[in-house]
Amino acid sequence: MSTVLVVEDTASEMELITTYLRNSGYTVIGAADAKEALNKVSQFKPDVVVTDVVMPGMSGFELCRSLKKNPETEKLPVIVCSSKNQEIDRLWAMKQGADAYVIKPFQQEDLVKAVRSVDF
Repeated sequence: MSTVLVVEDTASEMELITTYLRNSGYTVIGAADAKEALNKVSQFKPDVVVTDVVMPGMSGFELCRSLKKNPETEKLPVIVCSSKNQEIDRLWAMKQGADAYVIKPFQQEDLVKAVRSVDF
């Protein structure tokens, strides 16, 4: 089964997302911020990244852009998972290279469906 890197700075959200994905058969690696995520991407080579947007230091949008500009990670699917629920936020995420956008709060099926849609 695939490995998902979850980038989330809120412990309760991290736990929820991790539980949902593990219950659906995924291996989950966690990162508390985008800088840690970049290190873990090169270390663990996950199949998918699920990232929050608002985090200290580098935002999820910046993380997505950074991954998509790097030839080694440009094909790595990125799912932006955010409480920002305006259409402009979703469009901006896609412009940064995001492959899917999930709005918080979400149900387990919403998250798993998004991961399955980009996991190949």
